[in-house]
Amino acid sequence: PEGRALAVTRAARILQENLRRDMGADAMASIATLDALNTAVRRAVDEATITDIHTHLFPPSHGDLLLWGVDELLTYHYLVAELFTVAPADLTYEAFWAMDKIAQADLVWKHLFLEASPLSEARRGVLTVLQRLGLDPADRDLGRIRRWFARQDEEAYLEKVFDLAGLDYAVMTNNPVKCNEVKHFDAGAPIPARLRTALRIDDVVLNFASCRPIIASQGCAAGDGTIEGAAAALRGWMGGWIDRIDPVYMAASLPCSWAYPVDDAATRMIDHVVCPLAVERGLPVALMIGVNRQVNPALGDAGDAVAPCDVNSIIRLVAAHPDVKFLVTTLSRVDQHALAVAGRKFRNLHLFGCWWFCNNPSIINEMTRQRLELLGTGVTVQHSDARVLDQLIYKWSHTRRIVADVLVDKYADAHHTGWRFTPAEIARDVRQIFGGAFEDFRAR
Repeated sequence: PEGRALAVTRAARILQENLRRDMGADAMASIATLDALNTAVRRAVDEATITDIHTHLFPPSHGDLLLWGVDELLTYHYLVAELFTVAPADLTYEAFWAMDKIAQADLVWKHLFLEASPLSEARRGVLTVLQRLGLDPADRDLGRIRRWFARQDEEAYLEKVFDLAGLDYAVMTNNPVKCNEVKHFDAGAPIPARLRTALRIDDVVLNFASCRPIIASQGCAAGDGTIEGAAAALRGWMGGWIDRIDPVYMAASLPCSWAYPVDDAATRMIDHVVCPLAVERGLPVALMIGVNRQVNPALGDAGDAVAPCDVNSIIRLVAAHPDVKFLVTTLSRVDQHALAVAGRKFRNLHLFGCWWFCNNPSIINEMTRQRLELLGTGVTVQHSDARVLDQLIYKWSHTRRIVADVLVDKYADAHHTGWRFTPAEIARDVRQIFGGAFEDFRAR
């Protein structure tokens, strides 16, 4: 529509004006050499403001749901899984889970940092966090690090982390059938501007029968017990939550076995409740697909694995609901090429992030190259998926470096054809892949 075109033009003009102010006439001058192009690209990536479109963070007002600090970093499930690949045989799962968090963190520090080199991405991430916070991990004094975190104020620390990561805001995950989350919304707990909500719906989509009592307790009549019979009531219930928390999108994590369309409750919930409500409210639906749940239940949250999903089910879903905007990421590296090709076929499909097991430098590099080669800047290259606040620091620090390396090559490829870029154009493109394309997709 005309109004949308005007908004895009206005945003581009504001960007150019800001660049002129910050960089003078050089912002609009063509870049003549590869060395200058390299410098301009890396500067644009370093200075870009990022929108983190999917996290599992909470505000300080939500009490212990907000995870932060060195012990939370060390006992996150990435590192717990790594611990049990090297821990002595007499450390059982049961013994580990019976320990308090400090004892667990001590074990992780001992076996994964002091007695083995921190080469994995998750271990390096802890060190990056400490370094960026001004701490010195080289002296290996976990007690000193703990004392530093103990002196921090939660609200001020959240702002510090967002500033270090270079984020404007991050999108949370808010589940209306989780009582420990709902109670904070019932209490009117404040949410800072740096955090925005997303309505998590996968429990309802995948496990409607078990969610019915909770939904009913919130005033939603279940009709005759079928999803078709309860569809209007369920849309009303979800709509009430949309009014209440003003989410950026609705979100569901789906297993690797998910298929569409099939004769099951998930398909009926998607077709009769989720998609009609998405159209009515103009909200995107974010789907994260490919988890192979609890292959080792003894590991708790660390017990999930990955398997390829059915990309054709994604294609059928997107084609069946052309008026719904779908944000999609998949967990398996195997799926990425087919998903990127699908992204070329449907304007209501937006790819985002290198999720979970794909959040490794080699895979981020490969996925980012592939997406840029197939889709240009019409993607969101990364989201943090952070559950621990401090993870924002390392995930975005590492991502910026990887994306800069990829972009230097891609701009050089175009430069060799004779095309010349300006710093303003590069800054525009970088913002697109770090959140601008997401905002454009939402606004369509």
